[in-house]
Amino acid sequence: MRKALITIYLIMVCICISFTAKSQEEGRKVNIIPFPVIATNPTVGFAYGVSPGFTWHMGNSQNTSMSSVVGALVYTTNQQLLFSVRGNTFLEGDKWNIMADLRYQMTSQPTYGLGTGSGSIHPIVNNDYGYSERHYLKKHQMIEYDLIRAYMTGLRRYEDTRFFYGLGYHLDVIYDIDDHLLNLDTIPQQITQHYRYNTLKNFSTTGNTVSGISLNLMYDSRDNIANPYSGRYAFASWRINPKFIGSTQNSSTLWLEYRDYFNLSEERPRHMIALWTYGWFVTSGNLPYMNLPAIGWDMFSRSGRSYTSGRFRGEDLVYTEVEYRFPLQRNSDLLGGVIFANTTTASSRTEDINLFQNINLAYGLGLRVMINKKSRSNVNLDYGWATNGSQGLFISLNEVF
Repeated sequence: MRKALITIYLIMVCICISFTAKSQEEGRKVNIIPFPVIATNPTVGFAYGVSPGFTWHMGNSQNTSMSSVVGALVYTTNQQLLFSVRGNTFLEGDKWNIMADLRYQMTSQPTYGLGTGSGSIHPIVNNDYGYSERHYLKKHQMIEYDLIRAYMTGLRRYEDTRFFYGLGYHLDVIYDIDDHLLNLDTIPQQITQHYRYNTLKNFSTTGNTVSGISLNLMYDSRDNIANPYSGRYAFASWRINPKFIGSTQNSSTLWLEYRDYFNLSEERPRHMIALWTYGWFVTSGNLPYMNLPAIGWDMFSRSGRSYTSGRFRGEDLVYTEVEYRFPLQRNSDLLGGVIFANTTTASSRTEDINLFQNINLAYGLGLRVMINKKSRSNVNLDYGWATNGSQGLFISLNEVF
């Protein structure tokens, strides 16, 4: 089974790469940014590797939006190996938009229970396991796991509008889970949130699969997907994950996303306020603990600056971020700055925590270096702080949103 899944993953990687090859064969210039990765943040510790970016046009640039793909091969001091190919391709005349998110990871992640609030680590009632006392885990709970992700979505443009509609296939296989703090041999047993949730929902505690088909609607009027100066973006995706195509259990989820860009200067379009918000909801059935909506699990892993990936997780999650962007030079766009703030709220149906009951806040600032003026590709260096004490340095390619 695992060999078959890896084969599917490699086939989808080849499909994604073929778009770049096709563009080169047709004589269209592909801009390549061989971006080295040297970074530190709460998820990876210290990371080093390469994350090349590719931008090109599949047709005439007058009527075809720019395509963008970002790859990554990274090793971290937390002994993580991360490989990914993620991109957004517009075919000639913007008749089709193809989105791909392909990952293979041997990784680890601290988890903090479900929902948002003070500490976000909630009491575990050992009555569920034959004990009468409450048991508290005072610290984060580290989990090691391997991940195969293969997402591919095709969207067709509706007539001459900026509306698109289409279908997608989405596969997540998380396996070889090692729940570090779990200890069933002690009295009382040391039960982690991951173990408790998956046991209550009848999932395996060592690995699960979510395989689904999505129905998608998109509106995209951005002038540049790597670094927008104007336009807006809206995306809705209803994903159905039935057992008969490989999911461990039946479930469905809904993703709703909106982005907008407000210029503050006609002469300097880089001087702006940018808004990003999304809601991610389990609409039926159950998902495994590690597949529940969580910050940092969006397509490009950009949400939740200041926090470790997956810091907040729940059956329902709403995330909002506002960023003030401005040039740092009077007559050049080489250097820019940003000030950002974000909020996260998540629910936990098993812990009776409602959405919007608790909201966690983070904020920070960053530097932008435009390394390709034509494609507006930026190198981003951001430092963020959160009200719960979390902080970190985040380095990425292209604007965060």
